[in-house]
Amino acid sequence: MVASARTRDTVQASMNQSAINTEEPPRPDLVKRGQGLEYFTIAYNSLEGLIAIVAGIIAGSIALVGFGFDSVIEVTSGAALLWRLHADMDEERRERVELLTLRIVGVCFLALALYVAYDAVSSLTAHELPERSIPGILLAVASLIVMPLLARRKRKVALGLGSKAMRADAKQIEFCTYLSAILLGGLLLNAVFGWWWADPLAALLMVPFITKEGIEALRGDTCCD
Repeated sequence: MVASARTRDTVQASMNQSAINTEEPPRPDLVKRGQGLEYFTIAYNSLEGLIAIVAGIIAGSIALVGFGFDSVIEVTSGAALLWRLHADMDEERRERVELLTLRIVGVCFLALALYVAYDAVSSLTAHELPERSIPGILLAVASLIVMPLLARRKRKVALGLGSKAMRADAKQIEFCTYLSAILLGGLLLNAVFGWWWADPLAALLMVPFITKEGIEALRGDTCCD
């Protein structure tokens, strides 16, 4: 019975150690995983931004062009996060890079908010009619599928690293998902019902969210809750 009890204790201890190893990968592995996610973010958003801006210019869609500029911001954020991950072992440098990254992205968000607001109001007052954009619709659908999955993976890495910067980056990816939904709604309403005002209105709906993210990033408290 004593031997049996010892065997059970040994097995239980082994299972507990395996669970710990499974739940908490080594920090270098988490950093490597995070870098892979950021490389994917840069590649995907570069392509997304190019398609959105070109399709938006062709169709005269302010919301689509604004979505493309948001992709450029995501690329900037991804590049900054790569910088931060390469400095992960240096805690003091990591904090400096994180704060600088949040402020740079904050400025980009506010600039984007001003651009979208100005062009949307101009379009509404001038009654500019955007063309139907099938590429834009397909792009928005693709982003609605890819972005939530990417954000979830980034949140897991952020939790393991205890990284506010990575959490902020994941929040920006979630924000891109919301923009995709707003964009898709505006494009579909214009394509199906011919509601030309839906596109600039959808663009205006983006502005409060973009501004909020920008202000929080400038304060350095984005996604810290």
